[in-house]
Amino acid sequence: MAIQAPVPPSAPLTVGFDLDMTLIDSRPGIKAAYDRLSAETGVYIDSDLAITRLGPPLDDELIHWFPAEDLPVIADQYRALYVDYAIEPTLAMPGARAAVDAVHAAGGRVIVVTAKHEPNAKLHLSHLGIEVDEVIGWLWAEAKAEALTEHGASVYVGDHTGDVRGARTAGALSVAVATGPVTADELRAAGADVVLDSLTEFPGWLAGHRGNGQVRR
Repeated sequence: MAIQAPVPPSAPLTVGFDLDMTLIDSRPGIKAAYDRLSAETGVYIDSDLAITRLGPPLDDELIHWFPAEDLPVIADQYRALYVDYAIEPTLAMPGARAAVDAVHAAGGRVIVVTAKHEPNAKLHLSHLGIEVDEVIGWLWAEAKAEALTEHGASVYVGDHTGDVRGARTAGALSVAVATGPVTADELRAAGADVVLDSLTEFPGWLAGHRGNGQVRR
C-alpha cells in the first residue's frame, strides 16, 4: 500500500473518465455498426474480434480491414452509421452512474476524455442519462493529458494501458478498472496507481482517497 499526502477538503476535485468499457459497454453497438459497414462496403470485418480491441482510435482498427488510403472516407462512413446503429444498443457499465454521482456529491467536476468521435460520445451519455460536465473527444493515450491538464483533473479513470499513460503524462492519479480488454495485472504493470475490478468499487475508493489519502495499489 502506498500513501499519498491527504487531499485538502477545499481542494477542487476534477475526475476524468474514459468512455468505452469504462463508463459504457459499447460492444453491442460497435459490433452492429461494423456489421453494417461491412454490408455497405462489401469488405469483410470480423466484428467479434474488433470489439475485443476497443480503446485505440478508430483508424487503428479500420487499418486491419481497409487500405490506408481509404481510411478517411471509410471512417466518415462508419461514424455516420454509428449514430443509427451503435447508440441504442449500448449500455452503461455497472456502477457508471454511481461513480459519476459520487464525484458530484463530493463537490467535484466530471470530464470524459475519450478517443471516440466527440459528437458520438455526447450522444451516448445523453442517451444513457449520464450527466458530466465536459466531454473531450479525439484524444488517445498520452494525448489525453492535454485535456486532463487543461481541466485540472487530479484523477483519471480508464480501462486501457493507454489511459494509464494519459493519466501519468498529466501527473494525475491513474485509477484503472479491469472491465475492458486489458487485465488487472497488465494495468498494474503499465503503472496504474489503483486497480479496481469495476466502477462499482469507485465510490468507496473515492471516499477513502478524499478522506485519508490512502491509495491501494
